[in-house]
Amino acid sequence: MNDGMSAVARYLPARLAQGGRLPWIPATTPGKSSMPLRFFRDNRGFVELLRMEPGVEMPLHRHIGATHAYHLSGSRQLSTGEIFGPGDYECEPPGNTDAWKIVGDEPLTALVIVMGEVEFLGPDGGVRGRANADSQWQEYRRHCHEHGLALLDLFDP
Repeated sequence: MNDGMSAVARYLPARLAQGGRLPWIPATTPGKSSMPLRFFRDNRGFVELLRMEPGVEMPLHRHIGATHAYHLSGSRQLSTGEIFGPGDYECEPPGNTDAWKIVGDEPLTALVIVMGEVEFLGPDGGVRGRANADSQWQEYRRHCHEHGLALLDLFDP
């Protein structure tokens, strides 16, 4: 193993470095799930694969920190009408507020890096929920416990 690969092997949890699989964790929204890849300490953000079925909507939400998304498959349409599909990358700046829907026949899969947190907004503009490193970690822990899966250390060093 070259020095670069051994550094990667030391950084990743052992099962990930050996090609182990992480679970898809269903969200409370039917047709939406995520695979956690990394949690940043001190609730600074998280990295995940996001998967959503055609027709599923992401409700109105606000990004507190920058969010980066690289689309691997499927397409989504913003409320502005803009469509993002496979190979598209976007960076949503802090304060950006949007909503979108999965369009077409193929599920969306995207690599998403969330810095800070995402606030989900109600019709009155009030915050009705948050997604951050702590909330995503708790969902991962709960899912692993309920399904008898090994809990991997996915926190940054």
